[in-house]
Amino acid sequence: MDSSPNSSGKPVDDSEFLEMTQQDPAQVKILRQSLEHLASGLGGDALKEMAREVLSGRMSLREAANVSAYAEQAVEQAAPLAEKWASMSDRERDELAAEGERRLAEERRQLDDERRAESENRSGVKSRHDGRGWSLY
Repeated sequence: MDSSPNSSGKPVDDSEFLEMTQQDPAQVKILRQSLEHLASGLGGDALKEMAREVLSGRMSLREAANVSAYAEQAVEQAAPLAEKWASMSDRERDELAAEGERRLAEERRQLDDERRAESENRSGVKSRHDGRGWSLY
């Protein structure tokens, strides 16, 4: 399978994932990281191909879910996780859910810090086109 990027030469934009993550940039970041792990071959050849197709922008994640080879391998890879989940106590499930919530909160904090730093950098740097400090006279 061709692993070159989409015709624009850029990877898929995060906005492609916003709808399926309830517009949550932290969940988008985690979804992208998961796809990058799959693209490295973590989940087998079919999921590697699927992740590369999605990350390149050649296929949406929704389209990929409808490809039987991808769906079959996803189900196969998820089966042991489902068995493990079923064997967990309610307390263990709650702990795992809390760990997920902590990860999301940490991602949100990091994104907020990055936005704040970008905003501070922009407000402190004078654009060469801002019109301040220049006069024709």
